[in-house]
Amino acid sequence: MTLSAPSLAVLFERAAARDPGRPAAVEPAGGTIDYAQLDALSGRVKDWLVEQGVAPGDRVGLHLPKSIDSLAVVLGALRAGAVYVPVDPHSPPARAATIFQDCLVRVVLVERSAATALRGELTALGHEPRTLAIEPAPGGQGIARAVGTPPVTRTVERGPDDLAYILYTSGSTGKPKGVMLTHRAAISYVDWCTEVFTPTSTDVFSSHAPFHFDLSILDLYVPLKHGARVVLIGEDLGKEPLALAPMIAEQRITVWYSTPSILNMLTQYGKLERQDLSALRLVLFAGEVFPVPQLRALKRIVRHPVYWNLYGPTETNVCTAQEIPVVIPEERTDPYPIGKTCSHLRSRVVDLDDRTVPKGEEGELLISGPGIMTGYWNLPDRNTAAFLADPDGARWYHTGDIVVEEADGTFLFHGRRDRMVKRRGYRIELGEIEAGLARHPEVVEVAVVAVPDPASGVRITAFLVAKGESRPGLIQLRRFSVEALPRYMAPDAYVWLDAIPYTSTDKTDYQTLKARA
Repeated sequence: MTLSAPSLAVLFERAAARDPGRPAAVEPAGGTIDYAQLDALSGRVKDWLVEQGVAPGDRVGLHLPKSIDSLAVVLGALRAGAVYVPVDPHSPPARAATIFQDCLVRVVLVERSAATALRGELTALGHEPRTLAIEPAPGGQGIARAVGTPPVTRTVERGPDDLAYILYTSGSTGKPKGVMLTHRAAISYVDWCTEVFTPTSTDVFSSHAPFHFDLSILDLYVPLKHGARVVLIGEDLGKEPLALAPMIAEQRITVWYSTPSILNMLTQYGKLERQDLSALRLVLFAGEVFPVPQLRALKRIVRHPVYWNLYGPTETNVCTAQEIPVVIPEERTDPYPIGKTCSHLRSRVVDLDDRTVPKGEEGELLISGPGIMTGYWNLPDRNTAAFLADPDGARWYHTGDIVVEEADGTFLFHGRRDRMVKRRGYRIELGEIEAGLARHPEVVEVAVVAVPDPASGVRITAFLVAKGESRPGLIQLRRFSVEALPRYMAPDAYVWLDAIPYTSTDKTDYQTLKARA
C-alpha cells in the first residue's frame, strides 16, 4: 500500500508547514502551542539529542508526565531518527530502569522529581545513559529550558521500515516485553483512520491514553497529520470524572478515544447530562469489552456522536472495527462484535494446529499486513512463537484472541486463550461470566478471576461494584448467576468493591484482583 508519508516526523512537518499558526496541542490546566512553535520546540529537542550523540535507530527513553514537554520530546526523538521508548512515569523506578536497560537507551529524559531514583536504579543495573532532568512548566517551557538552544541540524531521514517506537507491555513471566513498531506500521494505521473517520484541521482530539499505551498512536498522529488540535489529558484529570466531563465540553472535543472503563466512569460519575457535548462527533473505544448495559447507559445520555468499537492488541494496534448502531435494542445483552478487518490488514482464523477454520467455527485470530509489529525486542524465542510464516513469506501474528468469523466477515469475540480455564471438564471464558453478571440491574462493574484450587482445580471469584448503596446478598447473586449463566460457570465467591482497580493503561488490573481472590 502507498503511505501518506515516509515517516512520522515528515507527517508532522508537513502539517506544520501547511498551517503554522493553527493550535497544535493544549494542556487543559496550562499552556497551548501552535504548529510553528511545536515545530521549533521539537526541533530544539532533536538538535540536543543529536548533540548528545544520538544516532539513527538509537533508543530515547521518555519518563515524563503527559504534557507539551513530553510531546516535544516524542517528536524530537523521531526527527533525530531515534526510536522513542515511553514508560509509565508513575510506575516504580525499578520497572522503568529495567525497560530502559533492556533496550539500552542512549538518553533518558525524566521529570526532575524522579531523576535521582531512576539514575540509582539504572546504575544498579549497570547501565548509565545520559539523563536529562526536566522541571515541568506549561506550554513546553520545561523542555525548552532543559535543552537550551543547541546548533540547528537537519531532520534525520528515516524510511518506513525503520523503527519508530517501542511500547512495553506486561509479559506473562512478569518481565515487560518491548513491542517494536515501524513508521510503516504507525502510518498505515493513521491512514486507515483518515479513511474511516475523515478527520479535518477543525477537529479537536482527546489524548486520554498515556504515551506508553498503544491508544496514543491515534490520539497523537491522526490530529498531527491533519493539522488538528490535540488536548493532552494528564493522569490526574483523566481519572476525575467530575472535572473530565466539563473539560470535554470546554475544549469542544470532537473525537474522543479511551477504554470503556473511562467512558463507564464518566457515565456513572461525570454528570454528562449537565454538559454541552454537542461538538462530539465520534466516540471511539478500545482495550477491553464494553458491556452492553454500560454502553447503552452512555448512549442514552450522549446520543448524537457515532460510536465505534476498535479492537486490536499492541502488536497490531487496531486491526478490526465495528460501528455501533444508533439504538441498542433493549433485548440485546451480548457485547457488540469487534467488527471487520481494517482495510490495510488481512486476517484469518486458525485452530490449534494453525489450520484455517471455516467461517462460523471458533479459532484464534491471526493478523498480517503493514500494521503489525516487527517483533519483541531481544526475545527471539518469543518472536518465533508469535508469528506464523506462510510459504510466500507473509508473517501472521498470533493475537491469542478467540473469535468466530460470520458469513459477512464480521468477527465475534469469544475471549482470550489466557483467560480460558477448565473446570469440571468444561472450558470457561472468564469474560463470558463478566458479561453475564454485568446484566444484573444493581451491578455497574464486574471483574472475574480464576486461581488454582487443590480441591476443584480452579476457584472462580467475581468482584463487583454496586450501582447504589444497597448490595444484593449472596443468595440473590447465586440465584442470578445460575439464571444468567450455565451452572458450571457460576462463581465460587463474590466480593463487593467500591471500585475495580485499573492499570496505568485503564484496563482492569486482574493481577491485583488475583492476589485478593
